[in-house]
Amino acid sequence: MDAFFYVVPSLMIAMVLLAAIRVVRRSLHLRSAWNSGLTAEARCLRTYTTTRGGGDSSVRTTLHHVYEFSTREGRPVRLEEADGPSTVIEGDIVTVHYTAKHPERATAHPPASGRAAAGTVGLLVFFAVFIAFCIGFMVTYHQAFAADDLFTSMP
Repeated sequence: MDAFFYVVPSLMIAMVLLAAIRVVRRSLHLRSAWNSGLTAEARCLRTYTTTRGGGDSSVRTTLHHVYEFSTREGRPVRLEEADGPSTVIEGDIVTVHYTAKHPERATAHPPASGRAAAGTVGLLVFFAVFIAFCIGFMVTYHQAFAADDLFTSMP
């Protein structure tokens, strides 16, 4: 039974670490696309929304855009991006930023390095606090109940 109080927080820490890796990776992809200097005109092929939540929880709606553009080499690239502007509709032309090595990681979001960095740092601080709480919980549990085991096993 004691393992439950170590395994669950450890799994939670692992999930938060994976989320942190995704956040940092996305931030690096955005920064490299914005800094590459390569842009193209992309056509919005489709927009759609997804919703999460409902019932007793709040509902979150995410707007997705599907864009298609051609690289300077003429390679056609199609990408899907979440949380785009609601003013972009099917048929609109937008500017995308991409890297020569990975044009599929393009972004139609306008460059906003400071805002992106602040969002990334904010999420990483939240993740660090969450991990510290989980570790603190495990240490507190161990200190509180490991001492009880010593007294119950005494003759």
